[in-house]
Amino acid sequence: MIPFTRVFRFLQIQQVLVKYALEDLVLENSSAPWLAKAFYLYPARWGHPELRTLPRGERIRRALEELGPIFVKFGQILSTRRDLLPDDIGDELAQLQDRVAPFDASLARQEIEQALGEPLEQVFADFEAEAMASASIAQVHAATLKGGESVVVKVLRPGIEKRITKDVELLYLIAKAVQKLGGTDGVRLKPVEVVKEFEKTIYDELDLQREAANATELRRNFESSEILYVPEVFWDYTRRNVMVIERIYGTPVRDTALLRDCGTDMKLLAERGVEIFFTQVFRDNFFHADMHPGNIFVDAGKPASPTYIAVDFGIVGTLTEFDRDYLAENFLAFFRRDYRRVAQLHIDSGWVPDDTRVEEFEGAIRTVCEPIFEKPLEEISFGQVLLRLFQTARRFNMEVQPQLVLLQKTLLNIEGMGRDIYPQLDLWTTAKPYLEDWVKEQRGPCGALKRLVEQAPLWLQHSPEMPMLIHSFLRNNTGKADNHSTAAQRRGQLAFQRALLRTLTGGFVLLAGAVAWLVLFLQAGYAGLPLWIAAFTAGAGLTMMLRASRQL
Repeated sequence: MIPFTRVFRFLQIQQVLVKYALEDLVLENSSAPWLAKAFYLYPARWGHPELRTLPRGERIRRALEELGPIFVKFGQILSTRRDLLPDDIGDELAQLQDRVAPFDASLARQEIEQALGEPLEQVFADFEAEAMASASIAQVHAATLKGGESVVVKVLRPGIEKRITKDVELLYLIAKAVQKLGGTDGVRLKPVEVVKEFEKTIYDELDLQREAANATELRRNFESSEILYVPEVFWDYTRRNVMVIERIYGTPVRDTALLRDCGTDMKLLAERGVEIFFTQVFRDNFFHADMHPGNIFVDAGKPASPTYIAVDFGIVGTLTEFDRDYLAENFLAFFRRDYRRVAQLHIDSGWVPDDTRVEEFEGAIRTVCEPIFEKPLEEISFGQVLLRLFQTARRFNMEVQPQLVLLQKTLLNIEGMGRDIYPQLDLWTTAKPYLEDWVKEQRGPCGALKRLVEQAPLWLQHSPEMPMLIHSFLRNNTGKADNHSTAAQRRGQLAFQRALLRTLTGGFVLLAGAVAWLVLFLQAGYAGLPLWIAAFTAGAGLTMMLRASRQL
């Protein structure tokens, strides 16, 4: 039996959807248009006729705000799926603000004490009851540890997990209805898939230990950096529903007037934002995926060399090595206007079906990009180019790549923030040298040497087994002497096998010696006498290989 509260909540959602004429959007191309008549009976349809005339994007945004914080969060995540949404809806959803009234301070105190297992007075020298900020998932309080460190205490809302579970179940119900009744648009928008993505993201945010681990990793990656500062996590006081992290002091990045008054180098600040993004994605493969202006501050203490400060690490992104390589190549191909290369990369990567005609896909990409390239670089939005390309690729049955959605969202945030800081920001020119250097490093000798050194311990570990494996392979797979061969032929075949075995074994010994030499040479503490052992091994292997090869 369905609980009454669930039924009541579902009816409440229906009333709000009808109030903003959202049933018309769902049933516009429906296979069951007669259902629209059923909504004529809803009082909400007649109570606010002015709301039903608003633009559709605004209607959706206002409906989500009225339905509450979980739906606002859903709208924020939905706004990142610009590959599925029309521009007017995507732009409107991007304006959603996750601002919720704080819950009672006594409840916050109770949650923190229960999580830490001791009274606040034993942990904190000072704890501010009034929340500094509050959102749908958690709120934060300023505090001072007994050791004197200024910190921020983040605590989850009591009962938030149960509420999210109930609302997610209803979202699935709505999504299935949209998919079934929404016609072609209902299928194309993949509503169930989007809700599944939302469910994963929001449950990740419910684990503050996961967020603390994200913050620690980002801090480690930028330990000695002058461009980004990540606050320190105090692990002794961090639990699944409570996180204690260093309090930062900076100017909100959206307060550009104050930053200019401080004499901040705004051009450098904007360029550093781009550098941070590409460093996180390509060097570290671990990027802050929620870099909207509310989560970014600036330390303008050194206005000639300003430093970003990041907070809120609930959402991070990673890419596979394969996707990073192809993404970098795609970016560079865009910069060079090599549309055929872009098309071929999409096909090679599996992002579009392998039976796609590369010439046709190339033409579609050129149609999107050429008008944009005719504009001055400073007028081009890199993020918008990416959106148009996703929309174009959708016509060629491009599968949405979940790992690229967060990247796309972060790039749009970075570019928008950069243009607010310095309207003349040329993201293309700023990013191109960095990408070119990264590709050269990965594909050049240094990249090959780095991968060789990374694999060397594994090769050396298995090296004792290799001669026997080679011997077994040759015995089972090469030129076996049959009964019809002459004695001379059999002797010749066996001699060939032995020579081939010695050549391969010598080659392996040579390789092992060379790898060992590199490892010993590059690792601190191994320089000096042990190098002659590796050199001798490599020389012996080379000699064995050359002598055996003469017999082949």
